[in-house]
Amino acid sequence: MIAHYGAQGVNEDLALRVYTSRLIGVEPELVIHGGGNTSVKTIIPDFLGKEREVLCVKGSGWNLDTIEPAGLPAVLLEPITGLRTFDSLTDEDMVSFQRANLLDPASPNPSVETLLHAFLPHKFVDHSHATAILAVSDQPQGETLCREIFGDRLAYLHYVAPGFDLSKATAALYDQNPDVEGVLLHKHGLFTFGETAKQSYDRMIEFVSMAEAFIGDAAPFAPTTRPMAAPTASTAQVAPIIRGACSTDLGYGRHHNIVTTFRTSQAIRTFVDGEHVASYGTRGVVTPDHVIRTKRQPLVTPAPLASDLPAFQADVTALAAQYRTDYQAYFDRNNDRVGGDKRMLDPSPRVVLVPGLGLFGVGTSKKAANIAADLAEITIDTVSLAERVGTFEALPETDLFDMEYWSLEQAKLGKGVAKPLAGQVAIVTGGGGAIGAATAKLFAQNGAEIAVLDIDADAANTVAREIGGHALALACDVTDRQAIDAAFAQVCETFGGVDILVSNAGAAWQGEIGALDDAVLRKSFELNFFAHQNLAQAAVKIMQNQKTGGALLFNASKQAINPGANLGAYGLPKAATLFLSRQYALEYGKHGIRANAVNADRIRSGLLTEDMIEKRAKARGLSEGEYLAGNLLGQEVRAGDVAQAFLHHALSPRTTGDVTTVDGGNIAAALR
Repeated sequence: MIAHYGAQGVNEDLALRVYTSRLIGVEPELVIHGGGNTSVKTIIPDFLGKEREVLCVKGSGWNLDTIEPAGLPAVLLEPITGLRTFDSLTDEDMVSFQRANLLDPASPNPSVETLLHAFLPHKFVDHSHATAILAVSDQPQGETLCREIFGDRLAYLHYVAPGFDLSKATAALYDQNPDVEGVLLHKHGLFTFGETAKQSYDRMIEFVSMAEAFIGDAAPFAPTTRPMAAPTASTAQVAPIIRGACSTDLGYGRHHNIVTTFRTSQAIRTFVDGEHVASYGTRGVVTPDHVIRTKRQPLVTPAPLASDLPAFQADVTALAAQYRTDYQAYFDRNNDRVGGDKRMLDPSPRVVLVPGLGLFGVGTSKKAANIAADLAEITIDTVSLAERVGTFEALPETDLFDMEYWSLEQAKLGKGVAKPLAGQVAIVTGGGGAIGAATAKLFAQNGAEIAVLDIDADAANTVAREIGGHALALACDVTDRQAIDAAFAQVCETFGGVDILVSNAGAAWQGEIGALDDAVLRKSFELNFFAHQNLAQAAVKIMQNQKTGGALLFNASKQAINPGANLGAYGLPKAATLFLSRQYALEYGKHGIRANAVNADRIRSGLLTEDMIEKRAKARGLSEGEYLAGNLLGQEVRAGDVAQAFLHHALSPRTTGDVTTVDGGNIAAALR
């Protein structure tokens, strides 16, 4: 690391700081998802070449497991240590002053615990939220337990919210105990320090190992398991119910949709299947910053019996509604306590514990859902360890509210504009082809979580990789009902459900209709009509369980309105598909499910191949360019233009039963 970063002009201190930060960051039992922070005091030249004493401390937006030197912004040390003489300092002024003293103004914001690192005299400082440390600290008699384990090697500080006050309190405590090797912040985490990176890191590992050894001598956590009356439903059946219940009804037929992720393991099942999970599982978060991602408590549901899913849905819907009511009351009483100027966050749960199954992480995106699930797993681990040596006890709700509604977090609200399809899940069939790929990418750019379905697995995977993030690629023959059911089940397990179906897969067979082989026509109907019907049936079943509406978008064709010679095998089922879209609009509008179609023509794709373009242009006595631009606009229509039409329908909450033509203008194909 020294050699690698030295070649980039990074000094040895900072290279070693990156190295040991990563050693801490790669271990989830120490830190997870931006948790913890590290620092080093060193000398770095400024823009004019003058050597300056600085504190390099973890910056906002960086995780310790992947941190680079750029993720440890350098702050001028002398000015920020001077803040210790202040009696008080607002969080906003603290952040502003730290930014004003960055060596590089383009650096990320330094950690909110920067002053704590600065006020301690040591060269290297490490801070973790180690699971074992929290397990022995998050107890009614936590300090007594910690003193038994660590003796006088650590100083002990009762909980103080992060920021200026915590920095001052920690520094004062160290001044009273200058021989300690670290500071344990009760119900928050552990700081260790040293004159070398290795010394500070070794101390961190030693103290965490001591806590683990202490817990290891106790009996395993083994709660009494509740009896299960019958087999539980599958994850794919339960996820849309959870997702719908946790989505917020905004009125006027609109919903704040969410995405879920599912986790299960022996440890998770032991925890959630416990008879008293509603007690030990809902006492609060294990460290205060988790509340921002998971809220104060999870939602605990009954076991979902496969034989009675309607009862489970009714129970979960009622429990989620009660959760929101309780959250509103929690917000109101604490907002009144702090002056009434806070803006309430979404009141829906972010973690759902389901006996007999596992846990669901909930978020406005797959990424957010995964973070909530990861933190829920760490919480289960911590609470399970804590219950081995005592009784898990979280911070009181007042402290957790103050963290959840911290002014620095509140200031972020409204600054980031949510993308229009955020929280929505879209399935795109034929997703490996030109129109499908363009549509999947456009929907992803607008915030949707994407499942790319294609009979060609390689093509689906290519598009999913190009989208990036959490896009799901699935090989699926849409003429096979079992393959459709399996694909939709996997989408539900991955994202929680379906909001938008872009039923796009198709293929064209040619031949004079009077001489057409019956098998060819039937094959075309299987793909160009019945596949659309089977996909729509599978989608509306899930949408009805979610109870948040949805959109069925069908790729029909200009052929459905204006048939072309020798294309009857294609146009006939497409005409049926166009009317299928209107039948769904007619029958499912009462459920908030919209159905619309797009009629496209002459799009370069796997359907309209280069060979077909050449032949059809030649038959008309035209060049290929003239053939493709043979419309009122005189312009070639591309796959991206069709994708825009699908996006229009996905974002039009009051449009159903519509057909949008994307052909550059063809009066003969215009609807009457």
